[in-house]
Order: sequence, then C-alpha cells, then structure tokens
Amino acid sequence: MSIRLCIAILGVAAATFILALQPPDSVLADGPNVLVIEIDGIIDPLTADHIARGIGKATKDGASLVVIQLDTPGGLLDSTREIVESILESEVPVAVYVAPAGARAASAGTFVAAAANFAVMAPGTNIGAASPVASGGRDLPTTLSRKINQDTRAFIRSIAQERGRNANALEDTVRNAAAYSAEEALKLGVIDLIATDMNQMLVQLDGLTATTPAGQELVSSSGAEVRRLHRTLLEHALRILANPNLVLGLFLIGGAALILELVVPGQFGPGILAVLAIALGFVGFMNLPGSWLGVGLIAFAVLLFYGETVAPGFSLFGLGGIVSLILGSIFLFGNFFSPSDVPEPSFMVSPIMIGIVAGLAIGVWILFMKSTGTSSGFQTEAGVLLEGQKGVALSDLQPSGRVRVSNEEWTASADPGVSIKKGDEVQVIAVYGRVLKVDKHRQDPETSN
Repeated sequence: MSIRLCIAILGVAAATFILALQPPDSVLADGPNVLVIEIDGIIDPLTADHIARGIGKATKDGASLVVIQLDTPGGLLDSTREIVESILESEVPVAVYVAPAGARAASAGTFVAAAANFAVMAPGTNIGAASPVASGGRDLPTTLSRKINQDTRAFIRSIAQERGRNANALEDTVRNAAAYSAEEALKLGVIDLIATDMNQMLVQLDGLTATTPAGQELVSSSGAEVRRLHRTLLEHALRILANPNLVLGLFLIGGAALILELVVPGQFGPGILAVLAIALGFVGFMNLPGSWLGVGLIAFAVLLFYGETVAPGFSLFGLGGIVSLILGSIFLFGNFFSPSDVPEPSFMVSPIMIGIVAGLAIGVWILFMKSTGTSSGFQTEAGVLLEGQKGVALSDLQPSGRVRVSNEEWTASADPGVSIKKGDEVQVIAVYGRVLKVDKHRQDPETSN
C-alpha cells in the first residue's frame, strides 16, 4: 500500500467521522411537537448517550413532550443512572411508554420508567424484577448481595419519592424481584396510565402538567406532530463496534499488524492498520463493561509473540503468548471481578471465538517454528553455510529487518539493544531456517592493524 493511498484513506475516514459527529439541525416547530426515542434492547452507555441527545434536541426544538418508547431486558446500572439523571434534569416533560404489547421494562428498565414524569404501559407488558445478581444471572454471596441491595433499594426509593410513586412496590422489585403486569402496576401506583397505542397515550396526556427544573409545564400532545429520533451514522458505527467478539478481533488484528511493522519496518501499511484497528477496538471496549486485565493480558501476549520473532528458538515466548492470549480473551469482558448491581445481559466473548483465536494462534506458532527450523533444531544446507558469513543491512534492524548475505535478501533480527543501521556491515551468528540472527560486524584488531 502506497503512502499516498494510506493518506487518502485516512483523509476520507476523518472526513466521514467529522460529518457523522454533526447532529441533525434543530428546527423550531410552528405547532406543538412530540419527540419519540425508541429504545429496544439493552441499556448501555450508547443508550444513555442516545437518550441524552434526544432530550437535548427536544429542548432546542421546543417540543412539548419527550416519549421514550421502551422495551428492554435491563442493562448496566451506571448507564441507568445517567439516563435517570437526564430524565430528572429535563426541562421538557418526559413520558416512558413500555410498548408494544409483549414489551417489558425489566431490571434497569424499571428505574428508567419510574423516573419519568409520566409512566405509561401498553396492555400485555410488564415491569420489575430488578434484584441485583452477578453476571450471567448467578446469585450473589449473602454479604455482598446485602450491600448492593441496600444501594439499589435506596436508588429506586429516591426516584419513587421524587415522582410521587409507590415507593414500597418499586422497592419490592429490588428486594424480592417483584414484577408487575400493566394492570397491576397501575393499581399499585407504579405507573400512571395504560394506553393501547401511542395516539391514545398522547390524547390522555394532553392538558396534564409536569414538574420540571424549569417549573410546571403544560403538556400539549393531542394532535401534536410526532417526530422520531433517528440514530446518526456515528451512533450506528458505535453500536456495531460495541461487540465483544469484534473488539477482540480488532485488538488481535492491530497486534498482528504491529508485530509485522516492527519485524519489517518501513512498510507504513501495517503500522497504519495497527493504529486504526487498535483505536477502533478501544472505541468498542470503552462502550462495554470491559476489564483492563484482559487488555493487559492481550498486550502481554503481543509482546511475547514479538519476542518469539526476535529470539526464535525460545518457544517459551510463543507458548506463553498463546496462554496469555486465551486468558486475555476470557477476561476481556464479563464482570468477573465486580458483580452487576442489577440483572444484566452477559457481555462475554463467545467461546467459539476464543476457540478460533486459540486455534489460529497455535497454528501460526507451529508454522513459524517450522519456517525458522526451531521445531526440531533443523538447519538447511544453505543455513549451515551462511553461519559466520558477512553481509550488509538493507534496513535498520529495530531489532528486525532485512539484510543481504551471499547475494540474497534475508529476514534478520539482532539482539535487543544492538543498534544496526541501514548500510552497516553485519555478521551472521545463527540461522533459523529463513531467519538470520546477526550482529554488527566488528573487525578483528589484528586485521585492522
């Protein structure tokens, strides 16, 4: 890949990213309008950002109401707290509508619905079951469960008190994993209304008042223009990147490209690919409940694999890299060391993905050992003749690069800390198949005299 092509690709990517960052223009409506934000799936940092953007847009557009149409199995408590904060601080009245029929506001969704000025459910929906459990649905140890339970109970009580809802019924969703149908929730005072569809809900809310940080706001929703908040190109891209399997794949592609750039410097392409892949991997990683231990283990694996290329023959580097890579893949996601405060979907790298990664790593390692003659200590006839020969460095060895020995180009490596520049005379001190171990040639004092 040429330098110009790489620069052109980076330029197009940067321009696309900048355009994607630009939010849609806000347009003031002539009459009342309602902004609908659809949340269908887990609650995570991207969900929190999407809702915050929607509330901000509704405020700028002079909307009379924000409707969060919710269908969620739950999600992350940190993201839930952000959403609750956005709703409580909204100067535009907010209604959470659990719909369509069959939808649910489970776990973290219970907190979001309770925080709204108006909590509405469609028939055939349910709300609740917010007891804290460990990742994957396991029960928590008694002491830890008690500590987390107290925190989440206090959180949902404070929301209920702020919105004048039944604090005991909502607290019971945390204490005893209680869940309610729409009719039960209405009877208990957990929600305000039941509406079969969006239009019926807007008619029922019309003329009601809501308490906001800006004061008492009158809702004008009957016959209002209904607008829907669409995700931007950037939000779609972030949603794609926030996938545990993809994040692992990007880290591995970036690590492999980085090793290639260090072994054969000056190619530009591998280095650019490494930067892009690792950067995109971190974008996805930061939007998931990841573990820095997993990142550290993967980085250590890359370091060990690089050590294998620098000092082939020490298979301990390759074996250690494979073990570190597998452990890093396992611990990259999953909340192994901090249990979830509310029931949440499992964020884990697929076991199939981990198996594929392990198989590829083992296969590449075996092929590398064979190509360098390290699997059985074998050296080719040419290799025997090359040992002790002199040559010239065709590139800087940092510590790997290219050399010319016996009128042929070879991949070569030097010991770490040995500085060999392009054009320096080198001497072959060992041969591993098609990889030469070289040192800077030092003239014999007797010869120099």
